[in-house]
Amino acid sequence: MTDVIDGAALLNEVEAFHRRFNVFPHEAAYVAVTLWDAHAHLLDAFDSTPRLAFLSPEPGSGKSRALEVVETLVPRSMAAVDASAAALFRSVSGIDGGRPTILFDEIDTVFGPKAGENEQLRGFINAGHTRGREMYRCVGDGANQQVQGFPSYCALAVAGLGNLPDTIMTRAVIIRMRRRARNERIEQFRIRIHVREGNQLRDRLAKWAETVQEQVTDVFPELPDGVTDRPADVWEPLIAIADAAGGDWPERAREACVTLVTASKANDKGSIGIRLLTDLRDHVMVGIDRLPTVAILDRLNALDDAPWADMGGKPLDNRRLGKMLAEYMTVDNEPIASRNIKAAGSVLKGYYAADLHDAWQRYCPPPPESPLPPLPGTENLA
Repeated sequence: MTDVIDGAALLNEVEAFHRRFNVFPHEAAYVAVTLWDAHAHLLDAFDSTPRLAFLSPEPGSGKSRALEVVETLVPRSMAAVDASAAALFRSVSGIDGGRPTILFDEIDTVFGPKAGENEQLRGFINAGHTRGREMYRCVGDGANQQVQGFPSYCALAVAGLGNLPDTIMTRAVIIRMRRRARNERIEQFRIRIHVREGNQLRDRLAKWAETVQEQVTDVFPELPDGVTDRPADVWEPLIAIADAAGGDWPERAREACVTLVTASKANDKGSIGIRLLTDLRDHVMVGIDRLPTVAILDRLNALDDAPWADMGGKPLDNRRLGKMLAEYMTVDNEPIASRNIKAAGSVLKGYYAADLHDAWQRYCPPPPESPLPPLPGTENLA
């Protein structure tokens, strides 16, 4: 009879292994990374695989070490610092063996100033998030070429400086690494010793994964309130694994989910348009039904910790403001645009809160104090 593996105890051991060599920014990160390690052994149970991203503003923050520890714990790890797109296509297709777990250090070099040279890699990373997604390429010699689909679905963890494109950030568990403080101690990672220890845990994770494969397949666990859409896609596999493990992991997983999803929203710099809408709602047009453009710009450019005073070396102007707001629609499905505002016997161009209201409700996070009032004419709708 096969020995029953205690999933919660095993995840505790994996977490303890990380704690020996990694200093993560908060407890939620240890939980998320441990569950991600386990999920890499259960990819075929899920419709998607969250990316894991260790990011920091400066070198020397432990990103590469975190990736090295992950490498010892996941199936068929493949370090892909300088791998070509063709090599990744071939590897994930299983031509040279089983599907790998791809670990991409220095990912900022892929999406940096020379990103144009790496469009195939960018497409591969994006496509591999969803099961069944293929990348199509022409293969053959000269005129004898045929279109061939290459599977791209695989677990992928990255480490790098700065941020990543939206298409990856919204599909990832983001761990914001930082340099160790003087009082934060870790054990020196010795490849000859600790890779073997990590691989032993990896093999036990693989055995446990076999016992819970059916239990987690096509399961849609209950997620914390407010976790929907892309964050739900990211966290469903991880919480399903925590539920299968039992112990305190279901509770810890949901707490980590709330912590990291909230942090990702706070750090989201992907949509400058949403930041503009939110600042207009929360700081510029509070209690005001209309405001001239010149006053709006004065207030935006005076905001502390906001990007508006330095947009590529100069402050936000009325032309840039109009272009950004025109990408969003009014309740009547017309692009938001400036309109005439009568003030002190003169007519100025400006914006009406009523025109922005629909975009505020659709795109902005909930306001800090109270919810927005309903759209005019919808007060009595269920």
